[in-house]
Order: sequence, then C-alpha cells, then structure tokens
Amino acid sequence: MLRKIIHIDAEKCNGCGACAAACHEGAIGMVDGKAVLLREDYCDGLGDCLPACPTGAITFEEREAPAYDAAAVEAAKKQKAEEPLPCGCPGSQSRALTPPPAAPAPHGAPVPPQSAPASELRQWPVQIKLAPVRAPYFDGAKLLIAADCTAYAFAGFHRRFVRGHITLVGCPKLDDTDYSEKLAEILRQNDIRSVSVVRMEVPCCGGIVAAVKKALAASGKQLPWSVTTISVRGEILEEL
Repeated sequence: MLRKIIHIDAEKCNGCGACAAACHEGAIGMVDGKAVLLREDYCDGLGDCLPACPTGAITFEEREAPAYDAAAVEAAKKQKAEEPLPCGCPGSQSRALTPPPAAPAPHGAPVPPQSAPASELRQWPVQIKLAPVRAPYFDGAKLLIAADCTAYAFAGFHRRFVRGHITLVGCPKLDDTDYSEKLAEILRQNDIRSVSVVRMEVPCCGGIVAAVKKALAASGKQLPWSVTTISVRGEILEEL
C-alpha cells in the first residue's frame, strides 16, 4: 500500500541511537553503528523519532510499504518485556516470595525474638527495568514504586512502605530512561488496586513521579495513588 513512512539518510546518521530509543514501536535499530528501519510494518508513520535526531537524518516519504501492524508491535513489546536478560542472569527471573517459617524452639521452649526484622519483600525482581509486565503477584496488588535511595534514607522502609505491597524501584537519573511506558503496561495488563510512590526530596526524583503520572494516564485506569517525600536525613517531609 502507498503510505507515509520514515526514511533514514545513512550519510547524515551519526549513530547516536536517539531515534531507536524514541521509537516506541521498535521499528528502528542500530546496525554497524547506523540507524536502520528494521521493520516497515512496525513504523506507524507518526514520526516520534524525527525530533530526537540531532542531525536531521530522518525524514518522511510516501511510498509503497506494508501496513502498520499494531498487533505485531504489541506482541513484540510483550515478548521483549518478559524475556530474560541476554546473559541469562538468574537475578532477572520473576518469582513470588513468602516469609520463611519460624524455626520451632527445642523441647517446647519459647521461640526467641528475631535478632533482625524480617524482610517484607513479596516478589523478585524489584528493579523497574527488570520487572516483567505480567506476573501473578501483580493481580490484586497494591503497587509501591520507589526511588531506590529511599530504602537507604528511611530506616523503617520495609515496615512502613514495603509491607503489603508489590515493590518496584528505580532511579530516573542514573537509569537515564523513561519508565512510563513499561509502568503503563503493568497497570494496563494487571489488576492493580493502588499505586504508592516514595521519592527523595532531591529534584531529580521528580522524574519518578512524572513517570507514574504519565503511566496512570496512559493506562486508562482511575487508580488511587499517593506520593511520599523522604528527606536526605530520613524524615518524611510530605505525604500527598
């Protein structure tokens, strides 16, 4: 069919990869240091990649090309989100966690108190980038999305925030990524009951709040959500 589709000028491309990152459909990839349109049927012709290109290497053209296949794009996104890391790292394997049973005291003696508080974590992995889009533990869950520094700053983080929640953590500054698309899919594809956000007081932590706002809007669901701000001294500054 004749339709509008992108064209990438290899001579102008500097290999920065910004267009590939901006292409939510996964139509663009990097080959031998240059951006390439890998799948014409993945290109929706909307041009999110155009403003990302610093050299003007991407333009629109109208030519014969396969129709945009939205179903194939969604299937590819789901497969990519659920597949393990290329290294096969066991740390990325999804699993539900349950607290270990208390060890019985010998000869009926009273069980001594635990020397350290038990972990309240109920699933693995916890990093937003590693978490699957679909998992049984998401259904009916109260979701905690936390900036990873909060667990170090706030002494009672497990007891106050993790308990009773499925926990996802990340750092929008160090990860240098927009979590909103993946979070939106998690909200869309699972029966999430509520969303709690915990951030630090530092300005860069605003990125995690912005990602959650964007994800909630994109998911099409009306969910109760809250934001708690932690100071660098480990105090709760604000609860909204």
